[in-house]
Amino acid sequence: MHITNPFANPEKIIGICGGGQLGKMLCEAASAWDWKTAVLDQSPDDPAARLAHKFVQGDFTKYEDVLNFGKQVDVLTIEIEKVNLEALIELEKMGKIVHPSPRALGIIKDKALQKQFFIDQGLPTVPQELFDTKDDVLKAIESGFLQIPFVQKLRTDGYDGRGVAIIRTEEDLNLLLDGLCLVEPLVEIEAEVAVIAARNVNGEIKTFPPVAMAFHPEANLVEYLYCPSGLGPALELEATQIAQAAIEALDICGLLAVEMFLTADGDWLINEVAPRPHNSGHHTIECCNVSQFQQHLLAICNLPLIDPQLQLPGVMINLLGEEGFEGPVKYMGVEQALRLGSVYVHLYGKKITKPFRKMGHITVANRSVSQAIRTANFLKEHIKVIS
Repeated sequence: MHITNPFANPEKIIGICGGGQLGKMLCEAASAWDWKTAVLDQSPDDPAARLAHKFVQGDFTKYEDVLNFGKQVDVLTIEIEKVNLEALIELEKMGKIVHPSPRALGIIKDKALQKQFFIDQGLPTVPQELFDTKDDVLKAIESGFLQIPFVQKLRTDGYDGRGVAIIRTEEDLNLLLDGLCLVEPLVEIEAEVAVIAARNVNGEIKTFPPVAMAFHPEANLVEYLYCPSGLGPALELEATQIAQAAIEALDICGLLAVEMFLTADGDWLINEVAPRPHNSGHHTIECCNVSQFQQHLLAICNLPLIDPQLQLPGVMINLLGEEGFEGPVKYMGVEQALRLGSVYVHLYGKKITKPFRKMGHITVANRSVSQAIRTANFLKEHIKVIS
């Protein structure tokens, strides 16, 4: 079962649970094709709320709100994993089109289930140990069962670097998080890479060129990414094949962003996946012949997918709220960026900034990746998000 072609049926409505920046960019992509969108979130000031054809005020974590919203649209998708799963399951039982499927979302929402799924499928990932509380982790260390260094992840609700603690020394144990969690070894890595795959109901799969990522050391957020990745054709092919295998195993229609580690030994390990548009694909808006947002819309409507091609190398940097500032947002230095040329500024429209909050992104397109990185580093120093 799939939605009727929205190009031929312009009154069909794409429903999006979540009104953040990913929802906003989905609405922008849909608007270019004159597709109608509806957004469910709590505030009419949310980034996507002002762009959607219809805004429905509600809480996407609440059963009734999601159920009632889903009844009003022709296909339902998400921009955040925290959407009420039981409501999605009920909507699917009612015959509504829901992508990603509630089954796949249920696996992915719980990082322990997600990792075990990949282990069961024979896909490469690091082993895990499960714990109920922070005290249980400490007891495992005291008994010698668990060795430092390691990474602790809360099983649910982690996002944008939250819900992760990297424990390198005993002094870091004060960073431990309390709650149901998994612990995995801290892997020595050569590169962190993301591949975004798309799949439609017919099983057609297309992947975007891999990107390499650099992370903010404190916020555990992507600070910038660049494409091409510089890994070379052989390694890029291996990463692409893993992403294709993951989206097929999960039976996802839409996008699946697959974050991977390349180890010092040349092995690939899946870190985490996200069944939606992803921060690592923002550069595709300017640098590819199809954006991740357009491809997601095509996939969930079971239309033919476009073969993504990198038309111009690019670097993407996140605009994060500066430390020490919280309140009504002000952007300093954007004028300098606009004067540089081939620099594309995306401000998400969030009214309040907080330390490390994602407030926008900038893509630098340049035939020289090294020059694009230099420009991106200049922008990181000169553009500040304050209050």
